[in-house]
Amino acid sequence: MAKSIGITSPARQSRLSFKWVLIGLIVLILAWIAWSLSLGGWPALLDRLSSFTTIFLSIFIEASPFLLLGSLGSGIIEVFFADQDISRWVPSNPLLGALVGSLMGLFFPVCECGVVPLTRRLIKRGLPVPVGISFLLGAPALNPIVLMSTVVAFGWGPVLWGRVGLTLLIATITGFIFSLQKDPTSLLNQTTLDFCAVKPAPALASSEPVRLKDKIQQVLATSADEFFEIGRFLVLGASLASLLQTVVPQAALLGLSQGPVLSVLILILLAVLLSVCSTVDAFIALSFAGSFTTGSILAFLVFGPMVDIKSTAMFLHVFQRKTVVYMILLPLFLTILAAVFINFNLGL
Repeated sequence: MAKSIGITSPARQSRLSFKWVLIGLIVLILAWIAWSLSLGGWPALLDRLSSFTTIFLSIFIEASPFLLLGSLGSGIIEVFFADQDISRWVPSNPLLGALVGSLMGLFFPVCECGVVPLTRRLIKRGLPVPVGISFLLGAPALNPIVLMSTVVAFGWGPVLWGRVGLTLLIATITGFIFSLQKDPTSLLNQTTLDFCAVKPAPALASSEPVRLKDKIQQVLATSADEFFEIGRFLVLGASLASLLQTVVPQAALLGLSQGPVLSVLILILLAVLLSVCSTVDAFIALSFAGSFTTGSILAFLVFGPMVDIKSTAMFLHVFQRKTVVYMILLPLFLTILAAVFINFNLGL
């Protein structure tokens, strides 16, 4: 019995997941090295290695503070909130619950990196899984920091309101679709199921009063564990995004800016490849405003914060692989549909 419990423990499952993702990344890096050498020998390899390092550091340094913020929020929820404190916020109606999950981003200033550990902790504390998915998809674009950066970049105009409206609509629809699953816990992987089964620390579960200093120490300890556990997948996702950016030049994609459909697909692909933090993506999108359609810019600003390479790697640490596939495809199809509709019908 002890052996079977050990096999399905969160740490064991986390190590296995990380090991296989790491092996896959190493295989890709070896293939990338061979490809670079075949194109131009050592000079070409060194040039691409320099680009890879620069891109990786920019992604990782940009994302790390927000992952830390999300981990800190996770620790606070674990220590200061009881299960009933979370569940009573959420309406029993599935559609309203998904809408509440999408709007929760207004109260949690976390980007696509920090929202992953926070969502997992909220689910542990009683937040329904479909509502958590709506929060996971909506919060990176609907939090106050991102909204203000969008206002600074584009003003109080159609891009801002389009970003808010489409993000809210797509996150709510996706969460509602997942709510149709009869057993929501089947959406989670074994690592998360075991994580949710872990009881609070005995000191905090005791009826004896706990000093504020002890609670703060517990928050910091929980946050540190969360940061390093999820941070490994951030490193892998940032590495993969950097690798792909050295293979697929941005200039080649930006040259395909024409057409109401192709422009949308190109900027969605670029958003995934860049894996830029949602707090600054509006300023990158602003540089496309002169050559790309409004629908394609909205696709960049809506889908990019929901799904990119680094966030997908972290999703896989929380959800079943099949769940992650649907978490990618549903927002993708809805974003393409909405952006193409805007290009054809609104003339923006």
